[in-house]
Amino acid sequence: MCRCLKVSPSGYYAWVARKPSAQAADNRRLLGRIRELHDDSGGVLGAPRMHEDLTDEGETASLNRVARVMAANEIQGWPRKKNRCKAKPSVRPIGIRNHLQRNFTASEPETKWVTDITEVMTGEGKLYLCVVIDLFSKLLSEDLLQNGLTWPRSIYATQTPHSLIGLQGQGGTGCRSRRSDAR
Repeated sequence: MCRCLKVSPSGYYAWVARKPSAQAADNRRLLGRIRELHDDSGGVLGAPRMHEDLTDEGETASLNRVARVMAANEIQGWPRKKNRCKAKPSVRPIGIRNHLQRNFTASEPETKWVTDITEVMTGEGKLYLCVVIDLFSKLLSEDLLQNGLTWPRSIYATQTPHSLIGLQGQGGTGCRSRRSDAR
């Protein structure tokens, strides 16, 4: 074995008999504490937050050292969810008015509709579900499932009376309200 590794036998036996260095012993102690904190957190702590928790407990170890010990022992945290862009309800696109003014009651049928679109993940990919509700009867007027966002205007174009006021949801796909008599 010494011949394959190109080391002298005396050097190999000296290495085997050598006691671990102070830094290696301290890293082993630090690893035990890291594993405890990692298990207590449910496995979500990464190196930056692990370093913060260790520092709060009085441990003296740099962020790079904590990251190195964690990486050498294949300990890693779960990444945080990315903040998705959310529409702000108080901000309305220029030129778009809210015709309903939060008055969700209708005195006659087919005068006010509300609609919203949501993404549905399926085995075949992403589909969009559009639901239209008549505010007079509170019943579902339309529901469409398509694989693209080019069709919501066709709901208004094909089946809407001229006096209808429609409000689309405030989510990321729309932020629109539409009057059918504005065609």
